[in-house]
Amino acid sequence: MWNRRTFIRNTSIVTALSGYAGSIETLVKNHGFKIGACDWSLGKNSDPEALNLAKEIGLDGVMVNMGNAANNLHLRNKELQQQYLDLSKKTGVKISSIAIGELNNVPYKSAPETEQWVWDSVDTAKNLGVPVVLLAFFSKNDLRNDKAGTEEVIRRFKKVAPHAEKNKIILGIESYLSADEHKFIIDKVGSPAIKVYYDFRNTQDAGYDPLVEFKKLGREMICELHMKENGILLGEGTVNWKGVREVIDETNFKGDNWMQIEWAKPDKAEIVESYKHNHKFLQSLF
Repeated sequence: MWNRRTFIRNTSIVTALSGYAGSIETLVKNHGFKIGACDWSLGKNSDPEALNLAKEIGLDGVMVNMGNAANNLHLRNKELQQQYLDLSKKTGVKISSIAIGELNNVPYKSAPETEQWVWDSVDTAKNLGVPVVLLAFFSKNDLRNDKAGTEEVIRRFKKVAPHAEKNKIILGIESYLSADEHKFIIDKVGSPAIKVYYDFRNTQDAGYDPLVEFKKLGREMICELHMKENGILLGEGTVNWKGVREVIDETNFKGDNWMQIEWAKPDKAEIVESYKHNHKFLQSLF
């Protein structure tokens, strides 16, 4: 039974929450997003020490880059995978997802060896217990105005998609393409294993309205989120973060329940303090 003090305390809580713009229902609906960071943005590219740094910051997890051509994408090595798993258990920091950033330099749309890289990334993700592999389509791998490159990517996706489906892994396209261009690729491949790895900053930089594009893709075509400002702390750039929160609410987006902080540190600023700020910002937003 409630006494007078308990009644007053709970009434105060409800009163405070009643002013929340998205309502109590919305507040509860979005509780549960886990916040990580990309290891390359923490200065620990493809280095297990990123987990220790993430623990110091207070993050829930780390998105791990698989490596580069010089080290033969060394995350494919089971001994290194075990190092990550052991350190994850020790620190309590999750391996949230993995990425092949090297595709920007050795393009998936043309380089023969990258087919094996992407195939192996599915096995690596399964071994590490993560659901998403980010495939980077920037720089040399940019698909904008590249019909032949897009057709080759679709051909390759059709080959690897059944492998990803079988292992319950999502391959996420991160690019400067529009929502319609992303949907074209996904529809042509025809597999639930191919989705979009969404980045609001990238979409805005490509000249599109990131909120409109997000709604076009919807919750079913997006697997995970990057949250960044490129050289600026979150909340201090030009991304409409209030609008980001609202469009995520509106679409009831969950993805794999992870959002990753990327490139959100001013030049010469200290990493730990910058990412503590970014972590706190996203916690307050969501």
